[in-house]
This record gives sequence, C-alpha cells and structure tokens, in this order.
Amino acid sequence: MIMAVSFTRYGRLYYLDPGEHSPKVGDRVLVPTDAGPEVAECVWAPQWTSEEVGGLPLCAGIADEEHLARDEGNKRRRAEARSVSKRLIKRHELPMKVVGVDYLDSDNVYTVYFSAPHRVDFRALVRDLARNLRARVELRQIGPRDEARLQGGIGPCGRDLCCATFLKDFEPVSVRMAKDQDLPVNPLRIAGACGRLMCCLKYEHPLYVNANSKMPRVGLKVDTPEGPGTVVGRNVPSDSVTVRLDEGGRRCACPSASVCSPRKQHDTMYGEAPTAADASPEE
Repeated sequence: MIMAVSFTRYGRLYYLDPGEHSPKVGDRVLVPTDAGPEVAECVWAPQWTSEEVGGLPLCAGIADEEHLARDEGNKRRRAEARSVSKRLIKRHELPMKVVGVDYLDSDNVYTVYFSAPHRVDFRALVRDLARNLRARVELRQIGPRDEARLQGGIGPCGRDLCCATFLKDFEPVSVRMAKDQDLPVNPLRIAGACGRLMCCLKYEHPLYVNANSKMPRVGLKVDTPEGPGTVVGRNVPSDSVTVRLDEGGRRCACPSASVCSPRKQHDTMYGEAPTAADASPEE
C-alpha cells in the first residue's frame, strides 16, 4: 500500500506507507519529519501497487484538532516572519528577495530563504530579525532553480513545474541536448521559469540520440513509396521523416523504416517480418 501527501497546495508529493490508516483525499494526516510529525494533506488515497516499494516513512495517523491548531499557528508565524523580513530588508537597503520561510516551533528557529545576485552581508539584518521575531533566525541564500522549486508556478507546457512537484535532484542540462532535439537555441524557447535551461530537455534526450543514429539524416537521397526524394526533416516522436520528392518538389511524410536504404537497415531496426513462405506448415 502506498499513499501521497503534500505540505502545500499543488506542491511536491511525498509518498508514505499508510500502515493501518485509511485517509481519504483531502484529509489531514501526520507525516514523520526530523522535527517531529507535521501536518500534510492527503493527495492520493492509499492504494495497492504492483511493485515492491521499500523504505517509505510510515504515516503517523490522522491529524486531530491539536495538530491542526499547531499547524495553523506555525503558518501564521511563517507569514509574520516573511512580512517582517521584507520590511527589514527594505530598511537595510539590501539586494535580497525573500523566497520562503520555515519555522520549527520545537526549537523556536526561523529559516529564511532568499535569492540575491551576489553575496550579501546580512549580519545586521539577522540581529534585527531575531530581535523582532524573538527567536533564532538563520538566513540561507539559494539559486534560481531552488527559488522556482519553492515558489512553484506553471511551465511552458501548461503544467506545474517539475521541480515543484516531483523532481528530487537537479540534473545537468546542456545546450547540446536542445540541438540534438532540433530545438531553436533561443533562451525564450528553451528556458524555464527559473531562467535556466528546462529540466525536461533531459527526459527525451536519450531517445533522440538513439533515433538520430538510426534515422536517415537530412539531405540523404531516399526512395519512398511515392518516388525518390531528399530528406528535409525528421520527426523523432512519430518516427517519421519529411521527404521532398524529386518530381514536382512536393513534400510527403513517410515512416522512417519505409525510406531506409538498403532494406537491411530497416530489418536491423525493426526485425524482419515473417512471410508466408517462411511459416512452417501445421503438423
């Protein structure tokens, strides 16, 4: 059995072992953390999975009124800390932007996450924050990708950002991956909400590398069912190529297997289809 919870609406999903509990979607449950059980919302109700998944934390139960009141109090403290931080940053005239605030009520510690174009001397700011919030305050500078992860948002695809929903670690992404996928090397087209290269360029890159090594290259002369022509484009997701026919200059889309020459290239890629002569008679 497995279930999924989220600490923020439309935030990252965390998977739990429901144990003996059966929460429904929308119920508030307790999730074990290093700072003790925290309240989260059930996004996926417990369900069976065909794969063996181990190492999942065990759900600590359904949140009661005491836990919900504690969670609401912590939310108010985080909102207050964000407001105070913005006001004091403006007073100190520091080039900082508050991205998120965490609060541990057991230790009375605030952690303020901020972004800045360069390193900032915030020692005086920390002292003022600690005096105004009457707690210990830690400031942590984060990069643009972590900023997008904490703030969330909608990507160019129209869905929630990958980093804010399911990505655990940021993998390196290069411009070469965009070129291998025949994408325009235009920052406005291949950059995400963080201003860096989109993480999803990494997802399909192995598929394109494999396809580009097998599909006819652009400019190659090929024979199609409609006549000879020249390859002028390739569509890896549909495994097809665009061919400009020698006769009339018309363009047509053909499966890449139908224009591979010689035929052995097609047989190597897809396997030779058995014919009636190859079929053995029934005994």
